[in-house]
Amino acid sequence: MADVRDRREAMVDYQIVARGVHDEQVLAAMREVPRERFVPDELIEFAYEDRPLPIEAGQTISQPYIVALMLEAAEIQPEDRILEIGVGSGYAAAVMSRIGRRVHAIDRQEELANLARDRMVALGYDNVVIRTGDGTQGWPENAPFDVILVAAGGPAIPKPLRAQLALGGRLVIPVGGAEQQRLMRVTRTGDDEYFEEDLGEVRFVPLIGEHGWHDKRRTAEPGPASAFELLREAAEPLPQIDDPDFAIFIDRFADARIVLLGEASHGTSEFYRARAAITRRLIEAHGFTIVAVEADWPDAAAVDRHVRARAAPVPAPDPPFRRFPTWMWKNSDVAAFVAWLRGHNAEHPMDERTGFYGLDLYNMTSSIDAVLTYLDREDPEAAVIARERYGCLAPFGSDPASYGRMAISEGYARCEAAVVAQLRDLFRKARDYAANDGDDFWDAAQNARLIANAEAYYRAMFYGAAESWNLRDTHMFDTLELLLGAKGKDAKAVVWAHNSHIGDARATEMGQSRGELNIGQLCREHYGETARLIGFGTHEGTVAAATDWGGEMEVKRVNPSRPDSYEQLCHESGHACFLLDLREGEHPEAREALLEPRLERFIGVIYRPDSERWSHYSSAVLPQQFDAWIWFDRTEAVTPLPGWQEEGASDTFPFGL
Repeated sequence: MADVRDRREAMVDYQIVARGVHDEQVLAAMREVPRERFVPDELIEFAYEDRPLPIEAGQTISQPYIVALMLEAAEIQPEDRILEIGVGSGYAAAVMSRIGRRVHAIDRQEELANLARDRMVALGYDNVVIRTGDGTQGWPENAPFDVILVAAGGPAIPKPLRAQLALGGRLVIPVGGAEQQRLMRVTRTGDDEYFEEDLGEVRFVPLIGEHGWHDKRRTAEPGPASAFELLREAAEPLPQIDDPDFAIFIDRFADARIVLLGEASHGTSEFYRARAAITRRLIEAHGFTIVAVEADWPDAAAVDRHVRARAAPVPAPDPPFRRFPTWMWKNSDVAAFVAWLRGHNAEHPMDERTGFYGLDLYNMTSSIDAVLTYLDREDPEAAVIARERYGCLAPFGSDPASYGRMAISEGYARCEAAVVAQLRDLFRKARDYAANDGDDFWDAAQNARLIANAEAYYRAMFYGAAESWNLRDTHMFDTLELLLGAKGKDAKAVVWAHNSHIGDARATEMGQSRGELNIGQLCREHYGETARLIGFGTHEGTVAAATDWGGEMEVKRVNPSRPDSYEQLCHESGHACFLLDLREGEHPEAREALLEPRLERFIGVIYRPDSERWSHYSSAVLPQQFDAWIWFDRTEAVTPLPGWQEEGASDTFPFGL
């Protein structure tokens, strides 16, 4: 229970306040009301993420920030009588009941009204009255109201709601069209006088009723048939992945400095094999020499030493990719690519060999070991100081997230100064260290960066999802920039990461609703058209994934894609495998049709088919998210590898095959 309260308070303090809501009455009420009681049982773990969630009757509970924003705009006072239109789960009504004198709430769906009423009884909130009806008509027999809050978007402000405002009363309502609305605050200043204020852009479900929309479709949107027909015409069928001609299409993007290759899951063989084939083409035909992947730096460094035939440090580090999820990089498809890359590099001098690098920041323990091993060899006195500094993090080595919990409870970052000081010291002596072996110094320096950023990341985990996500993706982008800088002005990189990282966040719910950025967005902002973002998708098949974080890998069946998703459009095209070029000027009619926001599926290392709509789908605008899209209608799970061999078996290290 204490953990739930901590998460509730963290949501308020580090997500809602951080986004500009400061009304103390609203914040106190949101700290009090248990949002987990207003969502379905299978979604309780998501209750304190700042995002909307699906509820009964096909509806949603609003994003906590939006609830807070509307309540702050309503300026609710302790003696106010409140009318809510669209009670939904009852959460907003419950919060308002902790601030005002009495809440009257209406929903047009009897199922929702009954459930919300039951929740109020269970929580002892006896100043909330709920009924079923047309909310656009208001509740005239109980008017006037000091506050009217409307939780759905209408084409105009309903006249009955204006009329039911008390003098000085405030009406907060989204008003606008199909894709977005403006949040309006209307204050009654006289018998027939109202003052309107525009509070900014929002997105809400439609307000259905006599004075709202008459059905759920608010515009004459093009039907899915027209979109899939245009997509089918624009799609370029691709041969089998093993066909030598499979990756020729990538030549059109070869003038880019960075090509980012996505994946719709972390456990699908076709995505790994296709990225390997494309990367081989970029290396062999177009001079790319950096493969940067969504893996931790110290783990990828072991692969890099193998593919470039560099000597391993003494003592030898632990084998890589032992941390959950092992199958993400320890699988037969990655092993095959690494074997090819080692053979390719053997035919080139050291300074022309393609490296394999990790962009992520999770493996803090291995990074600490790598820095200490380097300093033991190069500067034993500095190693003594580093051990003392990193000792602060030692108690949290097996569970670094616990450091974040400690930092929240203690109110400060206990280890921040020590890890930052160590990073500064390492770079202060950069010239001396690099003189002995530049690659070894570079490796140690990146590990020191990872430790400093990981310390901040694990603290940020408890401040809010957006802050920790943004810190992680910024770390990945900064690491990529450092790699490009170290390899020279002509260096070119291929990035392997999940679609959620490499597709431009500004074109998705991540950026539009949650304030999150990603490496794809940062690459576009800094490199323009010399960064190309290529996403991947599938309709059905199998995937390697766990049910919970840290759980065993399972081969799970992927549900057929939803009818309101981009994946369903691709499936209806009838092509088993294709490329869709989404750049402006290419296939303009298809691109225009695909600009309508739709759902897109994201499967990470966790897959929960039973809650797939919420757990794995998010709204996106595909042509703005990616420059191209690669489709496999049916896909299979990756094959994980067995246990490790020692590095002495040099021909098979690091995959032990």
